[in-house]
Amino acid sequence: MLASHLVSHLVLTGIQVLFGIFVNGIIVIVNGTDLIKQRKLIPLDLLVSCLAISRMGIQLALFYINLALLSLIKFPQFTEKLVVFTFVNDLGLWLATWLSVYYCTKIATVAHPLFFWLKTKISKLVPWLILASLLYACGTSAVHVKYKWVFYGEDFLGLFFPNITAPIKVTPTLQLAFLFAEFALPLFIFLISSLLLIFSLGRHAWQVRNTWTGPRNPRTHVHIRAFLSILSFLALYLCHYLIVALIFFQIFKLRSFLFLFCTFMVGSYHSIHSITLILGNPKMKQNAKSLLLLGKCSQ
Repeated sequence: MLASHLVSHLVLTGIQVLFGIFVNGIIVIVNGTDLIKQRKLIPLDLLVSCLAISRMGIQLALFYINLALLSLIKFPQFTEKLVVFTFVNDLGLWLATWLSVYYCTKIATVAHPLFFWLKTKISKLVPWLILASLLYACGTSAVHVKYKWVFYGEDFLGLFFPNITAPIKVTPTLQLAFLFAEFALPLFIFLISSLLLIFSLGRHAWQVRNTWTGPRNPRTHVHIRAFLSILSFLALYLCHYLIVALIFFQIFKLRSFLFLFCTFMVGSYHSIHSITLILGNPKMKQNAKSLLLLGKCSQ
């Protein structure tokens, strides 16, 4: 018999999975419809679509992991299922990082030759960045398979494999080294691009506010909305890293309320950010509304 907080977590997780798949599915359907109609997909829509697909995979992987944590199903090869989550999670983080870089190069103004070169080439680089993200996720997944006792810990693996023993003693320093090697680079790139974009938008909004006379400049509203969107994206991204670190180091006891809350927040990040992507893109927002209205009319 499951405890009350476990039952509540299971129900909320099920709702979260359905909602996450629904939100990201809207992105994929809207961009897929544009692809069919126009016979092409702009780089930004391609990047966002790949990100949405990876997040649907994350939602499903998280749901299965939660079922296993609650001992509702048994996985004969549970670590392989964790590797699937590692793959889609790393892929999603890298795609979100490149999305931040794309916005930064297209919107921000930085007087540097490298930034100017990237601004002119970023659209052509998007397919290659997606491919590089796939290769990186495959590489980290292979490392997770080989060194699963470092990443997941004896307590976590012992929940499913009572007789497992680590080849060497796992120390927090060793775990931190593996965690840093896996997440430091995308986090660094994301922080640089996000901070540059926030600084550039804030400086531009301040200049327009001080120099514009007459009715309010409509561009100011656009830049403020973009500024708030990127700021919320940054907060969500950093919170996601913090929660992953808490889970990684097993700060909380397995199946405890706080541990399950952290796993729930990991899934929530992917849904909330997808909502901000839809609301922050006027074209995507309008097409999503049309799709929802079409669904209601068909009923």
